[in-house]
Amino acid sequence: MTSILKLTRSFGVASFITVGFSMPAYAAVTEETAFVFNTFSFLVHGFLVMLMAAGFAMLESGLVRKKNTAAICLKNMALYSIAGIMFYAIGYNLMYTDVPAGGWIGSFSLFYNTSQAEIDLLAATTAEKVTPEIVKAANGAGYSVMSDWFFQMVFVATAASIVSGTVAERIKVWPFLIFVVVLTGFIYPIQASWVWGAGWLDEMGFSDFAGSTLVHSTGGWAALTGAIILGARKGKYAKDGSVQPIPGANLPLATLGTFILWFGWFGFNGGSQLALGSAADAAAIAIVYVNTNLAAAAGTIAAMIAAQVLYKKIDLTFALNGAIAGLVSITAGPDLQNHLLSCVIGAIGGVIVTITVPLLDKIKIDDVVGAISAHLFAGIWGTLAVGIFGSGSLVTQAIGIVSIGAFVVVTSAITWYLLKVTIGIRVDEEAEIIGLDKDELGMDAYPEFGQSTK
Repeated sequence: MTSILKLTRSFGVASFITVGFSMPAYAAVTEETAFVFNTFSFLVHGFLVMLMAAGFAMLESGLVRKKNTAAICLKNMALYSIAGIMFYAIGYNLMYTDVPAGGWIGSFSLFYNTSQAEIDLLAATTAEKVTPEIVKAANGAGYSVMSDWFFQMVFVATAASIVSGTVAERIKVWPFLIFVVVLTGFIYPIQASWVWGAGWLDEMGFSDFAGSTLVHSTGGWAALTGAIILGARKGKYAKDGSVQPIPGANLPLATLGTFILWFGWFGFNGGSQLALGSAADAAAIAIVYVNTNLAAAAGTIAAMIAAQVLYKKIDLTFALNGAIAGLVSITAGPDLQNHLLSCVIGAIGGVIVTITVPLLDKIKIDDVVGAISAHLFAGIWGTLAVGIFGSGSLVTQAIGIVSIGAFVVVTSAITWYLLKVTIGIRVDEEAEIIGLDKDELGMDAYPEFGQSTK
């Protein structure tokens, strides 16, 4: 890895000047310096993505009724924790360790750990016995291996968060969390190994820069399967087939959650450059940031316009999901060097959400927060867009979408159904009426406002 050594300062009054000494226009950094920058990129972008867990929690809290707010917050705290433990215990190894070239799955070994070379470096540093050979061995991967683990782990939690919002307000907490164990420990890592683990889809040329399909559509497929098996909320669909709106309790909170997600997405896409050890990497990350922002903005405006044209009203929830759909859509190919194309891709994502949210209601699939539309459908579109606007093959992109979708649907359906016939996945009618906060947690999120069953 190389990087530019930039020796100019720009504080408005001075610049760095050397006399009798000139630097080359481009100077490579040492392997150790590249190691530091690459590790720094993984860690900083990783904790930006971790912030998205808060974004999902706030978005979902705002779009559920207040009697279910504490339950949705608890689920988001728990799923993030489960994702970390499962990815440490087995998920990372299934996804990355010993995946055969063109293969289907990694190692079933348990507990991923710091590399021995890095442990040796730390020990030698403590004993003041560092040698060039020890440093070189530790720098071998080009980054600290646990920084990569951390960055990959927060992606797993994102996929689980997508499911949480869709099945809200009628699912039991513990069965949901058991599903998260299976999703984060097995389903997600196995399908992701096909691409990011250099498996069979990667060998075919399938391209998904930061996870429109591997993260967002995977979460969307699992959510869709769960929503179908779980059924709709009581009162959502009348006997005559009409849709009964069930508005969320706190739209300002949902708006805050969307802005947090937007902010965290810079880590999601920017960090997926997977390096910051050269001038080229830095330039590439800047392009990704700009495309990410433009796609989200275009998705927001397109959703607003589409809502006005189709439904004669500007719906805030469509605008929020339009931003998310724009972000999901660009995630498969945020490295496009024509920034206008990112606007087009994001705008189409925003329109997709505006059309598909009511479409799901027509076929009686109850998605509380619109996650299936924003993550699954927009994820499919974003992955196909790589074949249309990027360097990928449209046929190969379609093969990847169908293959991953089939795998996630089948494995999710088996898991959901086994939970349903054993411990049950849905609260009873009385619990749904009084709310999951009272029934499952024995508390109110907003006790000063009194109990409500609406």
